Amino acid sequence: MNGSRLIQSLGLGAVVAFFLVSFTPLPNVLNRWAGVPSQLEPAEAIVVLAAGMDEHGELSDRSLQRAIHGIVLFQRGFAPLLVFSGPVQRQAGVDEAGVRAEMARLFGVPPLALLTVATALTTREEALHTAKLLQPRGVTRILLVTSYDHMRRSRLLFEKAGFQVQPAAVDDLSEAKKPESRLQLMRQLAQEFCARTYYRLAGYL
Repeated sequence: MNGSRLIQSLGLGAVVAFFLVSFTPLPNVLNRWAGVPSQLEPAEAIVVLAAGMDEHGELSDRSLQRAIHGIVLFQRGFAPLLVFSGPVQRQAGVDEAGVRAEMARLFGVPPLALLTVATALTTREEALHTAKLLQPRGVTRILLVTSYDHMRRSRLLFEKAGFQVQPAAVDDLSEAKKPESRLQLMRQLAQEFCARTYYRLAGYL
């Protein structure tokens, strides 16, 4: 009997949680609470973090959004260097960083202003590998481009790697208005919470 009541309670809780996430502003409220607002000021480099690509070598929506945001910041004169991160997609045989850099060249970014980091597989590795690339050039002040929910952990990691970080979040003003987009946002927030917890337990933050 107790087990049956427990199962019923868990089922009821799951239904309530589903409706709260899908049909209320809760995911948007949590996103705003967890994120870091943008601070757009001139820097020495713009660093655009990876967000994935498919087996055909096409950028994910998030990767494309971040790349375009970085290109716009460069074209607005916020920094003289634009750095794209993104590892090799083995099935496609291309790297995310290179695909984004090629896109930036098509949008008029000079090749000498472009740098890539194609060897990092995690956010921590992105920070460390970017530091190895930029700090010998005397670059310490960066505009960091990533998604709003990813910014807090990313900023801490890049600061720990020796950078002065100015957040340049991609979607800090967007709101999930449909049930499916609220569910997606909640999944992203849950994944980021788990990642941040792991990084703290591992001593990376």
